[in-house]
Amino acid sequence: MQNLPPFDFIQFPNPREIKQSLVATGGELTVDFLLSAYFQGIFPWFNAGEPVLWWSPDPRFVLLPQELHVPSRLGRFMKSEKFPFEYTMDADFSAVIENCAAAKRAGQEGTWITSEMKEAYKAMYRAGAAHSFEVWHKGQLAGGFYGVLLGTVFFGESMFTKEDNAAKCALVNFAGNFRSAGGRLIDSQVYTDNIARFGGRNISREAFLRMEEQFLFDTMDQDLRDFYPAFAPKV
Repeated sequence: MQNLPPFDFIQFPNPREIKQSLVATGGELTVDFLLSAYFQGIFPWFNAGEPVLWWSPDPRFVLLPQELHVPSRLGRFMKSEKFPFEYTMDADFSAVIENCAAAKRAGQEGTWITSEMKEAYKAMYRAGAAHSFEVWHKGQLAGGFYGVLLGTVFFGESMFTKEDNAAKCALVNFAGNFRSAGGRLIDSQVYTDNIARFGGRNISREAFLRMEEQFLFDTMDQDLRDFYPAFAPKV
């Protein structure tokens, strides 16, 4: 599935040699910087008006696909004969990231998904590294999320929902398809109650880096796109 373009590798400070979670400040949000960062267990996260901040948290919050827990009520909803949603992959990356940026989050003013971040991840999408996963209801986008796929590791970035359960269904559907296709690790970066409900857990940064070093250079058993329809639902 993955044919990444050649990129100039940029060496970041080694997270193993730094005690704090913030490992670097500055740089640019180019494809070169972003791919280099992900391959070293690092990701950008900063607010508008700040320099680019690069993080490698300790602990790291992850979801192993084989440990996915589906809450019973959500499981019944997803198996219902009246289940309303349709799933796609990479049907509208731009709309997904724009909705993620616009989503209201409890206790949070504004968004870290600035215009600069949106353009950076759209460039990553065009490079074949970033992907979106959509949920549709009657032809309208109801929820979804986006992230970066390298080897057999998926780095989740952000999700949004416009209808009850839409983003949760997108996550459960993705995790099952990801595991079936040979995916090994879903990185959620930092703890959230939402992902914890599905089996997410903290591991040490060292454990994460060891797993990443193994799984980043694996190949998926099957193209993940084979698990999704080729076209988005019609409006």
